[in-house]
Amino acid sequence: MTQLEATIDIDAPPATVWSLVTDLPRMAEWSPQVVRTFVRGGTVREGTTFLNLNRRKLLLWPTQAKVVRFTPHEDFAFRVKENYAVWSFRLEPTPTGTRVTQRREVPRGISKISTGLTTVALGGVPSFTGELEDGMRQTLGRIKAAAEAR
Repeated sequence: MTQLEATIDIDAPPATVWSLVTDLPRMAEWSPQVVRTFVRGGTVREGTTFLNLNRRKLLLWPTQAKVVRFTPHEDFAFRVKENYAVWSFRLEPTPTGTRVTQRREVPRGISKISTGLTTVALGGVPSFTGELEDGMRQTLGRIKAAAEAR
């Protein structure tokens, strides 16, 4: 499995962008795959756990995740329990705002059960990976629009 990555420049300060990427209940506004996010304990910080309800066409499935990196205005990442993937947002100040890089890292690979389910129910790994890459671009575009509208 390869790392997936998308980057966008946003005309807003890192603090504004940070407030959006770490607002997990709003993830459904950004990600085309997320339907709803439930944060356990309310406050998002390192160690926070949450549940996502995801959708692809008629298929719905839950995933559990835990925040594994939380450096304000710089780095936010969470690991998905079911497939081991680490999703992150890296923020870098620019002269006009913030450069945001979203990544999906798989340092431990993808779980066998997740790979099997992707093959059977989600059109196969290559097809679904392409959808994830498109979704990352959509996610960053939506975050950009929200940040620049403030």
